[in-house]
Parts: sequence; structure tokens; C-alpha cells
Amino acid sequence: MEELLVYAILLYEGLAAENEYNKRLDELFLSTPENDNLFDDLLYLEYETDIKKAIIYVRTHIEYNNLNINLFGRVLMSKLKTVYENCPDIKYFAGWMYSLWESLPGNIQDIEPFWTLSYADDPLSWGDEEQTRNIYQNMLHYYED
Repeated sequence: MEELLVYAILLYEGLAAENEYNKRLDELFLSTPENDNLFDDLLYLEYETDIKKAIIYVRTHIEYNNLNINLFGRVLMSKLKTVYENCPDIKYFAGWMYSLWESLPGNIQDIEPFWTLSYADDPLSWGDEEQTRNIYQNMLHYYED
């Protein structure tokens, strides 16, 4: 469910396309055995055609206390890299990232690399775009060896 949570948050923030979510949902559904606890959630989501309801379902049915933070983080940073590379305006990107940080589960907001989303744009206030880019790039590569 961690991957779907990433997509739900990104969809809510307007940073992902619905077809990306649907493709990953299909892949997870087809690869999950019927006796797996996750299967029922995936089956429900396969039949849910209203994306807003699907987002709510994912956000309310995930066990936040058992969240695989590494998996969640790797998937999130992978998706954010694409957004970063396709956004020519660092100020625009920074605005998205602070809003994204506010949408994250509360139990991970103060953990790196997620915490970075809350302050990485600070150097922009004194015109230091390069420092902001460096902070974001370190965050985006946090899970790489």
C-alpha cells in the first residue's frame, strides 16, 4: 500500500497523472496472491472508478504505524525526481514541495528526507537558487547507494 499512498498523495497535490496510478494499481493487483491481506484493498481499488474516492480509501486504510518508510521514501523520491527534472522554475517546484510536505503522514514529516520538503526553499528568500537546488538534489538522491 506504500506505493499507492505515494500515488494518492501525488494525485491529491496534482503532481501525478491518474493513468500512472491506474497502471501501478493494475501491476500490484496482478502480482498479489489472493490470500494476501493486501488483495482485498487492491480489489476494492480496481473497481473504484472515482479517483477522489480511491485517494480517500488509500489514505484511510493504510496502517501508518506500520508504514515501510524506506519503500515509501524510495518510491516518492523516484516520482519527485521526474517532477523536478520537468519543472524549469525552482520556485514553482518549491511551492509544490512545501504543500506536499503538509500532505505527508504526520509520523514521517519530521524524518529525513521528508523533513527537507519543509525547508529546502528557504534559501530562495535571499536569492540563493543554487543552494535550494543542492538541497533538493540531496533529498532526491537520499535512497541511492
